[in-house]
Amino acid sequence: MKLSIIIPAYNEENYLPATLDAINAAKTNDAEVIVVDNQSTDATRDVARTKGAMVVAESERNIAKVRNTGADAASGDVLVFIDADSIVRRGIFEKIADAASDPRCFGGSAAVEYEPIEGRTLIRWFTKLFPIVGELMKMRGGALQFCRADVFRELGGFDATIYVGEDIDFGWRLDRYARDRVAHTTFIEQPKVLTSSRRWQRMGFFRLMFFTHPITVFAARRMRSFWKDWYDDTIR
Repeated sequence: MKLSIIIPAYNEENYLPATLDAINAAKTNDAEVIVVDNQSTDATRDVARTKGAMVVAESERNIAKVRNTGADAASGDVLVFIDADSIVRRGIFEKIADAASDPRCFGGSAAVEYEPIEGRTLIRWFTKLFPIVGELMKMRGGALQFCRADVFRELGGFDATIYVGEDIDFGWRLDRYARDRVAHTTFIEQPKVLTSSRRWQRMGFFRLMFFTHPITVFAARRMRSFWKDWYDDTIR
């Protein structure tokens, strides 16, 4: 079973080397790594090629479209989507392949932990509680998601009409699709994926609470101009 590991990237020259080093250390030899360059103006493309990844380009600044472009270029049986600022541990790809060896497993995601935050007590508590709330509501984000390639295409991939929360939306649709076909998805508890806290660090607690509130996300998810910290003044 071949895995295609897809990484959307916009100006990720600082984080991408560690992300790719961790993937290369953890992946099997037949897995392919695809970095989707979303009009980077730094050395993102060069870093990706130096680390052995295939580089494809997507000009539209829409994270769902970027993920879908990576999927279009993939040749694997299972698509694995990893954020460019996330570190995987050894054993994660074996867990994904083992889960996907069951034809009734359509995909899933992995548990996430955030980089430690110095000071800023409220944000530290937020990063501890957010994954718990996410698990209760099955809001499983895109730090690491996976899906059988055929199922991904049947679902139409990520919804490119929304600009934020596309990973959660896809996870919900995948769960429903699996249930309707007497199948299931898998949530990998260990090893966890370590992901960056950079957005939480820079935004501050009250802005963070506002922009991550489900009502805000639902109401503004199709308004690109609303998400300046994601697209226009991207936090790096």
